[in-house]
Amino acid sequence: MIGQAKVKDIHSQQIKVADLDIHYLTGGQGAPLVVVHGGSEGARAWRKNMEALSENYTVYVPDLPGFGHSQSIDGSYYIPELVEFVDRFSRSLGLQSFHLMGHSLGGGVALSYALKFPYKVTRLVLVNSLCLGREIALWVRVLSIPAVCRTIGAVVLSVLKGVKWVVGKLIAPVELVAPFSRTSLHLGISATTIREQTTVLRHRLSEVVAPTLVVWGAKDPIVPVRQAYAAAELIPDCRVKVFEDSGHSVYRDKLAEFSRLLTEFLG
Repeated sequence: MIGQAKVKDIHSQQIKVADLDIHYLTGGQGAPLVVVHGGSEGARAWRKNMEALSENYTVYVPDLPGFGHSQSIDGSYYIPELVEFVDRFSRSLGLQSFHLMGHSLGGGVALSYALKFPYKVTRLVLVNSLCLGREIALWVRVLSIPAVCRTIGAVVLSVLKGVKWVVGKLIAPVELVAPFSRTSLHLGISATTIREQTTVLRHRLSEVVAPTLVVWGAKDPIVPVRQAYAAAELIPDCRVKVFEDSGHSVYRDKLAEFSRLLTEFLG
């Protein structure tokens, strides 16, 4: 069990990345590990993992632009812009090389980064990653329709504002965080069409230089587990680990096992 002292070792920081004000969480000691969160969450989703991983690594988890407490990029953007962000973020921290891990959308960003900057990534970890195949859940594809995306986003944000007002009046002031942001909805439009994922890097997997670990939950309702096995056959130096009783957020579902697996792989 992780004690209170370990929780205090995770720090909230701000940094200027190009012209953006970026928030990130960091803590620990050892080799640098940069984590790219998924498209419906922010850095705080990785806090418990950080508490475990910080025993062996210096962990950095930024809020991607438009998530959490980070400023958004103007205009529409997707993986190329987020790859550039990760590079600028790492350079702002003075990191010349580092372990890189990404979950879901963040996995697609991490894979793309490793292909563009192969000798900056010492080891690569892809967790329930996008961009490995065309298939993705129907409900995600439906959300890619702009009209649907705008409608759902407006409804959810209105409901949350109403809940915040009621709770604040009857109990105490409260900060509520939306389950997804406008940015995550816009990224959903970029990530898929009504038929399939828009960015598939399967044809480039043989180019991955870094030793790679692919981690999946067999019950993932968003991206099918067969994409993990298919990717592992194409990446030259690759291990695959599937947790049979886990879903899309395997890093949270299997916190202790996931941390041990990473420590074994990263060294």
